[in-house]
Amino acid sequence: MKLNSVAKDWLSEHYDQMVAWRRHLHQYPEISFQEKGTSAWISSQLKKAGCEVTEGIGGNGLIVSIKGQLPGPVVALRADMDALPIQDQKNCDYASKVPGVMHACGHDGHTAALLAIAGFYWENKAYLRGERRLLFQPAEEVTPGGAIEMIRDGALEGVDVIYGVHLWTPLAYGSSFSRAGALMSAADEFVLEIVGRGGHGGMPHQTTDTVMIGSALVQAAQTIVSRNISPNQPSVVTFGSFQAGTTTNVIAEKCVIKGTVRSFDEDTRLLARQRLETIIRHTCEMHGASFHYDMRIGYPPVVNNEAEAARYFKVAETVFGDEHVTESEPLTVAEDFSYYLLEKPGCFMFVGAGNPECGAVYSHHHPMFDFDERAMLKAAELMIAMAENYVADSVEP
Repeated sequence: MKLNSVAKDWLSEHYDQMVAWRRHLHQYPEISFQEKGTSAWISSQLKKAGCEVTEGIGGNGLIVSIKGQLPGPVVALRADMDALPIQDQKNCDYASKVPGVMHACGHDGHTAALLAIAGFYWENKAYLRGERRLLFQPAEEVTPGGAIEMIRDGALEGVDVIYGVHLWTPLAYGSSFSRAGALMSAADEFVLEIVGRGGHGGMPHQTTDTVMIGSALVQAAQTIVSRNISPNQPSVVTFGSFQAGTTTNVIAEKCVIKGTVRSFDEDTRLLARQRLETIIRHTCEMHGASFHYDMRIGYPPVVNNEAEAARYFKVAETVFGDEHVTESEPLTVAEDFSYYLLEKPGCFMFVGAGNPECGAVYSHHHPMFDFDERAMLKAAELMIAMAENYVADSVEP
């Protein structure tokens, strides 16, 4: 029996259970590195289905290894489980019950889909070739992330290929996209404190004005992308926070600026960081201010394997229809799935989850975020189809 031929019907029969899992997770979210309750609950659901679970991987991570009776490759499938420090503002039965914490990025849906995949493979392991290794990962939202710790704990040992899916509300339900090569950007973050000399707003000549220095620095840094980086290399330098002073007639002694640098290859990533540090140093020196600068190196870019991306476009058309599968533009958002792809070939894919009819119109990380729950069916079906297509191409007839 070909497993991908029966997966759609099996998943449809278990859709209500998938929704129940997702809504439970949505009501009881936990932020990155604190998912102990979430991990324990996921483990309990897996054990109810008969699965053997390895706990405590990379902190609060879980691995389910389902081995078939027939020889074949090891295919890993991954879902993330952490929530965000955001107050849920939705008015629905499954709104978060935890003040200030909510699943605002779809990770509850990713986990519910992988739980269903676990049940499917466990029930059908007699027909399974090789191994399906299911990774329930903590801490995707906060660097250094959970993926790298799961890898250190052996999650990828013996794995031949790995796939992951992200439910995506900017994309309509029933659609999907991905791309070969760089799909998602690296994301580095910085905090800069400029220290000058405060004083009376009417006597600026007696001060070292950190607001003016910070403003000059922000303006100068715009030349990094426009004049230092090739137009053929997408990149972003964004200043997200500028804090200084408390009133109208006092020149601020200190200024704190925070921001992010996004890029798709390591050469551009390094150049942007170097140019930013140079601009900071020379601007502060020119105006007689000192500074404290901290650059936090975040996730590397998500780079899909060329062959596995080609597989995605072939397989996704059977799940969504060829008119609903497109090539994504590079996305300047980050994902620690990138660490898996540094170790093994694989593909990260987006499944449309937006639908105005059910209120799924808000962006990710928004306090009103929600998604069309039917997208979980599509995500699970796509993951199984990718795994089974890889196995079919890998084993001898």
